Amino acid sequence: MKKNLLLMFLLVLLMIGCSGAAIEGETAVSKNDPAAEPQTLTLMTHDSFAISESVLKAFEAENNVTIELLPSGDTGAALNQAILSADNPLADLFFGVDNTFMSRALEADIFTAYASPMLAEIPDELELDSSNHLLPVDYGDVCLNYDITWFTENNLALPTSLADLTGPAYAGLLVAENPATSSPGLAFMLASVAEFGTEGDYTFLDYWADLRANDVLITNGWEDAYYGQFTVASEGERPLVVSYASSPPAEVIFADPPVDTAPSASVVASGMCFRQIEFVGILKGTENQALAEKFVDFMLSQPFQEDIPLNMFVFPANENAELPAEFIEWAQIPDASATVDPAQVEANRETWIEEWTEVVLR
Repeated sequence: MKKNLLLMFLLVLLMIGCSGAAIEGETAVSKNDPAAEPQTLTLMTHDSFAISESVLKAFEAENNVTIELLPSGDTGAALNQAILSADNPLADLFFGVDNTFMSRALEADIFTAYASPMLAEIPDELELDSSNHLLPVDYGDVCLNYDITWFTENNLALPTSLADLTGPAYAGLLVAENPATSSPGLAFMLASVAEFGTEGDYTFLDYWADLRANDVLITNGWEDAYYGQFTVASEGERPLVVSYASSPPAEVIFADPPVDTAPSASVVASGMCFRQIEFVGILKGTENQALAEKFVDFMLSQPFQEDIPLNMFVFPANENAELPAEFIEWAQIPDASATVDPAQVEANRETWIEEWTEVVLR
């Protein structure tokens, strides 16, 4: 009797186990079923992020997912928000950390490492994080843009170094942005740090003192400089502006009425531009790790990369991505961009800005 009861008990357990496995199998199938409710993947970004809806829709359809974008201010503000919410992350991924904020992001330890197979198509010089917590998506060079017509009519040679801008020939010609309130302003200040250093007989602060004496105009932001003071895009009187190497193709694309040639170009002599690289990372605490990895792969793939230039007016990181015709014809790549170690930037950014403010604005 006891033997029969034991057999019946084991049979019941076996049936329960099989039933549980069947339910589990049904659940697994339902998650991959295209008819199932799509998952949500949240991408936290800075406010300047832009990509074609059709590109995102393609990923959503292939992976049965809804991509939710979470714009969170400029790069610094967005990163601070991600750091403050690390214990309860607001998103699965973060896009927009650049090389001026990289050290802060890595020290905060808010990202999980992921060595995407797509890194094989990214040039080594863009991969600044060997631990693969932050993967490069795009890059752009902050350079001087100049008014082609103005320089031609005034028979003035272009500057070939940052030092040239302190000479009498360029007095009152340059408009630049405040590094405390502007990303290109910060990049241009860092280019001067790379060129002149912070110690010795002549530092970047001495350089800016000379620029001030040469009547440089400082604005709070890029729009104020470009659309308020630059002779190409405004009624302003400054034929030199701190902008981007990708600004000339934008002038052609958005010209009204249309134009056949760019009215501006970039000064791309060695050391006169500063390269900004933007990265994506998977936030720790995501409940969608596998899906987040797929999206990182997608961001580094050609369909996404080739959509970047005409949306964010920067260059794709993937070396196999084809550039639009406007970029090929009008955008210039610097001979050698200035660089400052991200850790040095993080350690000194605020001090340098405060010192710059004392010299230039007070």
